[in-house]
Amino acid sequence: MITGANGQLGNCLRDLAHNDDRHVFFYTDVDELDITSIEQVEDYVSKHYIDVIINAAGYTAVDKAESDSERCFLINRDATRNLALVTKRHDIFLVHISTDYVFDGNSDFPYKPSDPVNPQSVYGRSKVEGEKAVFETGCRAVIIRTSWLYSEYGNNFVKTMLRLGRGHDEIRVVDDQKGGPTYAGDLAELILTIVERRDFIQDCRIYHYANQGAISWNEFAHQIMRNASLSCKVLPVSTAEYGAAAPRPASSVFDLTSVTQDFSIQIPNWKDSLQKCMQRLGNQ
Repeated sequence: MITGANGQLGNCLRDLAHNDDRHVFFYTDVDELDITSIEQVEDYVSKHYIDVIINAAGYTAVDKAESDSERCFLINRDATRNLALVTKRHDIFLVHISTDYVFDGNSDFPYKPSDPVNPQSVYGRSKVEGEKAVFETGCRAVIIRTSWLYSEYGNNFVKTMLRLGRGHDEIRVVDDQKGGPTYAGDLAELILTIVERRDFIQDCRIYHYANQGAISWNEFAHQIMRNASLSCKVLPVSTAEYGAAAPRPASSVFDLTSVTQDFSIQIPNWKDSLQKCMQRLGNQ
């Protein structure tokens, strides 16, 4: 069962499922299943004999969350707890997606899964509470923290830069936040790899996943313009000057050692994955 199936990650999982005859996939979003209702989750899992839940649902409007905290916590904490409780009750397996916003971004080193969290935003706090809810149930689960997610689907940084780049001579993009872009198609492949190898996981574990390479949003925007052969200039602006409602981590670079070792994967470089995504966007 995939929750949030109409989002970026959900759609990338759908794409992979077309060539996957190992599993039967059930796609749910808010119209099919209200995960804030544990009764609905319990009924759906029982009725469809679900043995894996992939929770790709989430409240991700980071700035809006600052003034909409009740809704944010309902989806990111309470609904996650419902999924974890049903996972435990049915002795099945959960993959839950979390975020780099659980950190304050003040580290000089890449963040390991074991590093202490210190969220600075409502969104970040809600995701930390969601992680805690999964651990507290004692269910078998993998929590994947990811960062800077983009894809051919939905609204994201890459598609916004392409739109702005085609309509403006110059734009300003933050240059003092550093992290790792994540192509949702690559994350979807990791998730299905974890599902295949889930038998060796008998507890709850956290992994970090992003594409290889640490850059700023400004550098990311420059590469998008280059790939699209757009002449729009990308000028630097500080986080303070930009003035977003929610605080962002200044540095959310991940240490990817544990996920590459435990699942024997090679993570693509961010430039290669960006190029792949943009090629698919051009063919749509």
